Amino acid sequence: MFPLLVLVVLCTSCLAETNDFYSFSNAVGGGSGTSFSTTGEGRITGVRLWEISSAYITGLQLRYGYAWTPIVGREVGNPQELELHDDETIVQVSGKFHTNYIYQLFFVTSEGRFLMAGNPTQSSFNMYPEHSNAELKLLSGRFNSAGITSLGAHWGLVYLNENITITP
Repeated sequence: MFPLLVLVVLCTSCLAETNDFYSFSNAVGGGSGTSFSTTGEGRITGVRLWEISSAYITGLQLRYGYAWTPIVGREVGNPQELELHDDETIVQVSGKFHTNYIYQLFFVTSEGRFLMAGNPTQSSFNMYPEHSNAELKLLSGRFNSAGITSLGAHWGLVYLNENITITP
């Protein structure tokens, strides 16, 4: 009876859906202020960043599909913007931080394109997925009335709801 139970448990665990491609890049920065998490439907298709020139990142915004998330932080001047191509993904988030703010952000795509904003000063960070097929799914962190104070990255697979027609 015991061997049968072990076999059933093993078979059940093999059938269970797992997300082995999920990973989290620990947050950098001091972390004061209000917490945030970007969310949306589907894949990230755009990034906007606001900065105080020669200072720090004041705001950020992601686009999922055709919808932009609410702005995290505050808008200062015109944003730096990157629109992703079809099937292009974000595979790296890097930059500079200190105990008070995120000073620079650098987003790199699967096609080698990038968006960079902010001041290249203070301590460096580099975030990327643990699995080669994963992509950026969302950002989390904290912000205050002046800017972004901490940032973490969540990586994984994005499953798109596509209509598939099978013809005989």
